Amino acid sequence: MARRRRIEAPSAEELARLDAESDAGFAAKPSLPPIAQVAAETAARVSPLDEAAQAEQARDRTDAEALRRARAEGWEVRALPMAEVHTDAMPRDRLTLDAEAMEELRASLRSSGLRLPIEVSERREGGFDLISGFRRLTAMREVAGPEGTIRAFVRPAPEAADALAAMVEENEIRSDVSSYERGRTAAMAVQDGVFPDLATAVDRLFAAASKAKRSKVRSFALIHEELGDLLSWPGALSERQGLRLAGALKAGQGAWLRQALGTGAGTDPAEEWSVMEEALDALEAERERPVSQRNRPRETQTGRAPRPGRIDLANGMSITHEVDSRGHVLRFGGKVVDTTLVRTVMDEIERLLRAE
Repeated sequence: MARRRRIEAPSAEELARLDAESDAGFAAKPSLPPIAQVAAETAARVSPLDEAAQAEQARDRTDAEALRRARAEGWEVRALPMAEVHTDAMPRDRLTLDAEAMEELRASLRSSGLRLPIEVSERREGGFDLISGFRRLTAMREVAGPEGTIRAFVRPAPEAADALAAMVEENEIRSDVSSYERGRTAAMAVQDGVFPDLATAVDRLFAAASKAKRSKVRSFALIHEELGDLLSWPGALSERQGLRLAGALKAGQGAWLRQALGTGAGTDPAEEWSVMEEALDALEAERERPVSQRNRPRETQTGRAPRPGRIDLANGMSITHEVDSRGHVLRFGGKVVDTTLVRTVMDEIERLLRAE
């Protein structure tokens, strides 16, 4: 008797594999005759446009790619409403705009238009922040009116430090910025938290400057920090005058200079410097006097009796008077100074103030 052969049904996985192999086999076989398939492929490669239209399409694709690249890199020039351009995103390094130079710029804009676009970046809340071109924007607003437009490079939004550096770099190349304005820019960048300290600010903002020039910028930054709130014409200070002032401030004589400026005697740039020069002369003369004769008030030509900001006593103790943004400070130094002595002095000061 013949032995029966047992047949097993394929599993679901095997059926799925067979179906996939069948589909692949059918797809590999052309549904059209070979000559028809070749004709279809040739027709797909041939454009219905003539040669000129095809060239124009290629140029359009190239131009679109160039525009996207320019926009991403900040080289796209756009006509922006001037009312949408804001100048308050960072401190400007100009205290004043020279009237004669601005008139020349306005005349140039009227005759030839704006040759060099300003630089801006887009605000998240809408509008644009000015990076560089403050003089051009100001002059253009006066020529075209606040509703006019201005050509601008729309840059990617920079970090605050990079934006400040770009502004400083442009002005250093294109226009005359005073020594005080340079120092003020660095000092305000530190105050606004853009840089951690003055040395970093100066090194970053004036990276291309010489070591000597950066030292001068730091000196004028000190003048702004110590005397900026009392100076009416700081931009008129010459380099020599500023360095002389900075030397006195570094020697701890800020309080004496503030006292002199606080009289309000300076009614113009020359008078203001005269007041400071008189105080500086008195300070320098004081340093030349014998120690035993120092700290005695001496009348000056204006009738004031300025007192130096430091007293050195025979017992080795020193008292220094300083003024900062928070008020007046008395510093006591010397080996004999201890907590008990300072408390005694405070009690005596309290008694004197109560008596008044």
